[in-house]
Amino acid sequence: MLPVSTGPRVALAALALAVLPLVAPAAAREMPDAAVEAAIRKPNVVILATGGTIAGAGADAANSATYKAAKVGVEQLIAAVPAMSTIANVRGEQVFQIASESFTDVQLVQLGKRVSALLKQDDVDGVVITHGTDTLEETALFLDLVVRSDKPIVVVGSMRPSTAISADGALNLLDAVTVAASKESVGKGVMVTLNDQIQAGRDVTKRTNIVPSAFFSQWGPMGMVVEGKTYFFRASTKRHNAGSEFDIDTIDSLPLVAIVYGSGTMYAGAYKAAVDAGAKAIVNAGTGNGSVPGYLVDTLKDIRAKGTLIIRSSHVGDGFVLRNAEQPDDTYDWVVAHDFNPQKAKILAAVALTKTSDTKELQRIFWEY
Repeated sequence: MLPVSTGPRVALAALALAVLPLVAPAAAREMPDAAVEAAIRKPNVVILATGGTIAGAGADAANSATYKAAKVGVEQLIAAVPAMSTIANVRGEQVFQIASESFTDVQLVQLGKRVSALLKQDDVDGVVITHGTDTLEETALFLDLVVRSDKPIVVVGSMRPSTAISADGALNLLDAVTVAASKESVGKGVMVTLNDQIQAGRDVTKRTNIVPSAFFSQWGPMGMVVEGKTYFFRASTKRHNAGSEFDIDTIDSLPLVAIVYGSGTMYAGAYKAAVDAGAKAIVNAGTGNGSVPGYLVDTLKDIRAKGTLIIRSSHVGDGFVLRNAEQPDDTYDWVVAHDFNPQKAKILAAVALTKTSDTKELQRIFWEY
C-alpha cells in the first residue's frame, strides 16, 4: 500500500506560505489566499485502486474483450482523467493490483478496513474504489454492510481496457469522483458508477460480459451522472453503512460460505464437499423460487441438523425467494435469501455469521439489509 499523504489542505497551505514572500504584498493577499480557498472548498476524494479491467491493457485498440487486467497503476489512472481535478482534490492509493476474480475474503476485509480508516479522517470527504467487474457487486455489498460512515463510497470499473477504442473507464472514473464529491450522495450507501448510471451497491449485478451496459438492478438505478452533475431519483430503504449493525473495525476474518448451483440432475456430493471443506453455510442457488429437488431434501435436512446453515437463493436473475413456498423453511430451519442473488447472499451470510448463527436472526438480517 502506498503511504498516505497529510492531505491536500495541508499541502496547499504550505504552498501558499512558500509563495507569499516572493510576490508583491497586494498580490500576496489576494492570489495565493484565493487559490488556497478555492482548493479547500473542493471536496477531498481518495481513489483506492485494486486493479481490474479499468486498469487493464490490450495488445491492440481493437481488443475490447481480450486483454490483461490490472496493468495500470493508480497515478496513471488519475493522470488520464485531468477533469477530476476540477471536481475534487484527488489523491490515490494502490491497495491491490489484481483481477477481481482473484479477490478473496482476505482482500475484502483489508479493503473494508482501509475505507473505514480513511472516512474517519476530517480531510477525506469520499472514497472511490476502482475494481474489476467480475466481483465488483460483491465488494460493493460488503462495503455497504460493514463500513460505518455516511460519507460517499463509490465502486467503479469498466468493461473495456483503457487501450481499447471507445474505452469506458475514464468517464466511469470521472463519474465516480463526481458522485463521491457530491453532497447529494451523503447517506445513500455504497454506489456503483458505470455507463452513466448510479446504481445501489446492494442491488446491482453484472448481467453480461462484453458490453459497457453490463450492470443492472431489477429495482432500477438510483440516478445518473450527466455532464458532471448527479441526478438522483431514488434511495435504498434497506439498512446500510452508518445504520448497519456490522462494523468492519471489529471484523478480522469471514467464515466460509459455499454456493451450490441448482439445475436438473443435481449431485448431493457437491453439498457434502462444501461441508467437508468447512463451510458454515451453503447457499442453494436453486431453480425458480430457490427450489430444492425432492431427491436432495433429505441431504440438506441432514446437513442442517449437523450444524451447517442452508440458505435458499435462486439463480433466476430477478424476483425474490418466498419463505415457506416450495419448501417448508420453518420446519427445516432453513433461511431464504429474499432478493439477494447467490453471490450477494454469500456475502451477507458471511458478514451475518460474524455475529450470529441463529436462523431467526439470520432471516431478520436478510429481510432488513
